[in-house]
Amino acid sequence: MDKFSLDATDIRILSAVQKHGQLSKTKLAEIVNLSPTPCWARLTRLKTAGFIRGYHADIALDRVCDFTQVIVTVSLAHHRKSDFDRFEVHIRKLDEFTECIATGGGMDYVLKVFTPSLAAFQDVMDGLLAAELGIDRYMTYIVTRHVKSTQPNLPGLATRSRK
Repeated sequence: MDKFSLDATDIRILSAVQKHGQLSKTKLAEIVNLSPTPCWARLTRLKTAGFIRGYHADIALDRVCDFTQVIVTVSLAHHRKSDFDRFEVHIRKLDEFTECIATGGGMDYVLKVFTPSLAAFQDVMDGLLAAELGIDRYMTYIVTRHVKSTQPNLPGLATRSRK
């Protein structure tokens, strides 16, 4: 099953689990407007095909602990595949970096970093620079509040990509 063989029912199933996480067979079937057994069979097929990577809870982190969130943009000095690979392998090892997006344009990467404090963030950045990963420059942006954080509108994206 590739991305072009998904039908409207598959998209409704994916949208439901994206929005609600794991659901009972009955509840998913109700949301998707399909009887439970074929709905569950489709869900199983979508999981097997790799369309569902996992289920996650949206934790109210600010209710659990104090933290500092920083967005960091990074530009590497050199742009060989080995430079990108070395940087990405290193970033994957660090728990403080929760997202790393490779970009085209002025910066090579946009990173999302969570630490207990601003001082702890500086320690993380000092370690990153000490690792000699070929960082040419970086910019930091302290997150002051979240205005919006949602998942993409799956049905809207899927419909538009078919046109």
